[in-house]
Amino acid sequence: MPRLRIALNQTDACVGDLTGNAETIVRWTREAARRDAHLIAFPEMVLTGYPVEDLALRSSFVEASRAALRPLAARLADEGFGDIPVVVGYLDRCEQAQPRYGQPAGAPQNAAAVLYRGAVALSFAKHHLPNYGVFDEFRYFVPGETLPVVRVRGVDVALAICEDLWQDGGRVPAARSAGAGLLVSVNASPYERNKDDTRLELVRRRAREAGCAIAYLAMSGAQDDLVFDGDSIVVGRDGAVLARAPQFEECCVVLDLDLPAAASRAPSGVVDDGLRIEHVVLTPDPLPDDALPDDAPWETGGQAPHLEDAEEIYGALVAGLRGYVTKNGFRSVLLGLSGGIDSALVAAIACDALGARNVYGVSMPSRYSSEHSKEDAAELARRTGLRLRTVPIGPMFDAYMASLELTGVAEENLQARLRGTTLMALSNQEGHLVLAPGNKSELACGYSTLYGDAVGGFGPIKDVYKSDVFRLARWRNRSAAGHGRTPPIPENSITKPPSAELRPGQVDTDSLPDYEILDAILELYVDRDQGRERIVGLGYEDELVVRVLRMVDAAEYKRRQYPPGTKISAKGFGKDRRLPVTNHWRESV
Repeated sequence: MPRLRIALNQTDACVGDLTGNAETIVRWTREAARRDAHLIAFPEMVLTGYPVEDLALRSSFVEASRAALRPLAARLADEGFGDIPVVVGYLDRCEQAQPRYGQPAGAPQNAAAVLYRGAVALSFAKHHLPNYGVFDEFRYFVPGETLPVVRVRGVDVALAICEDLWQDGGRVPAARSAGAGLLVSVNASPYERNKDDTRLELVRRRAREAGCAIAYLAMSGAQDDLVFDGDSIVVGRDGAVLARAPQFEECCVVLDLDLPAAASRAPSGVVDDGLRIEHVVLTPDPLPDDALPDDAPWETGGQAPHLEDAEEIYGALVAGLRGYVTKNGFRSVLLGLSGGIDSALVAAIACDALGARNVYGVSMPSRYSSEHSKEDAAELARRTGLRLRTVPIGPMFDAYMASLELTGVAEENLQARLRGTTLMALSNQEGHLVLAPGNKSELACGYSTLYGDAVGGFGPIKDVYKSDVFRLARWRNRSAAGHGRTPPIPENSITKPPSAELRPGQVDTDSLPDYEILDAILELYVDRDQGRERIVGLGYEDELVVRVLRMVDAAEYKRRQYPPGTKISAKGFGKDRRLPVTNHWRESV
């Protein structure tokens, strides 16, 4: 039985940086070649970055992607890697597609190519195009209609791209029909909470359906509000896990597989879903026996430890913030530190993502700020090492009130807006990216001030419900203590009742239900699209449900103006959930 050594390069990419992404491909190819790989693979659209969104509709960008592919193949050959097939995702266009209504102009394709001996040996496009959640691939791409198969070291290897595994039919059963010994799927599948377990079961099931081993290679890093957690998986034809990569890390997984020898007659014809087999022979013969001594060390790939829920979410938030800041050219971040739990958690995430020396905090006390809140902000700075300054907003507030004589909510919001203006002024002056500390519970209910605490360039916990904010803070402190380090978040920030401190004695529960109950209702309404009757039927008080749903519906205009933030749920406030601002439909009528 032939042995094939595969290398799965779980790498990060930046959208539009064709030169930088090509350098990444070359660098990780060197590592895989050093470890004697026979087949090297990179993630979906690694050359262009993912998702490219409307860049796919620009012919100039499509042509730049196509033009970058061949020089990359030549460079790999020039560096001595020409005899190793390298699978690279990129943006292509379909030469055969005829213009028609409803098809993207120029017929762009989400494609991958096999680079070999300085040329493109084979190219193919994604067959199944996702059109749900954050995906709009029917808008951008036309599908591929082939089953690509390459023969490497005597093994027929079928190739697929991401959604080709997630949807029934297509390339999975086609791989069985073609008699493939291995199916390699290259992916840029965004992170969602608990998705790693779903992904594992999917890959195991597809391996049994395809009748062959599957190597599922995923992207790592972050792009705008999306995080790519890696977690690449290799399973045998029976679904047994052979290797699993760590989450939120770039790495090269190298694995030896004993695979069925390819049939003497190359597969051909049209198979499942009308896919036409495109078969290319690269290295027809297995390695000779004397090239595989019995005592040769096997590459096993290893299995990374499974992360607990809080650690996984926290890792996603760190990766999301780091990716956004570094890829957009910022060197430091700035945030208001109130002494509360939200800003404390955001500060801890920022310090872990960027280093404390690049995190700047501002305490902006008013007449309603408690002494313990000011002390908690200072204590957070001491624990983390971030840079803290104090800018009292009292004089600014008094000047505004002398001119406007505001009362009630307008007076409260003025304080928040003065803080927002202060942060943006410092950002302008010093070049920091301002972080907005709002959580998903507050954004859902509109419990934030436009141009106040909602200002900023990025919201690290935008997709984290308040009850999870507390859980993450406790986990981060436990993790630090378990490693013999100082817990970053003051205990008082976790245990005291949450408050905006915009009036005497104010606490969040003056305006909102208890967070555990609120978040359960929000999760049903926002994440699962359940209506009033269904939520009440699950045991929640009708009057409370009506109140919460009304708050959510009325706050759409605020959410539309909030900065982007890391997505960790199946339905975040962004591309996942698209509701009109002007909307007279109410579940609570």
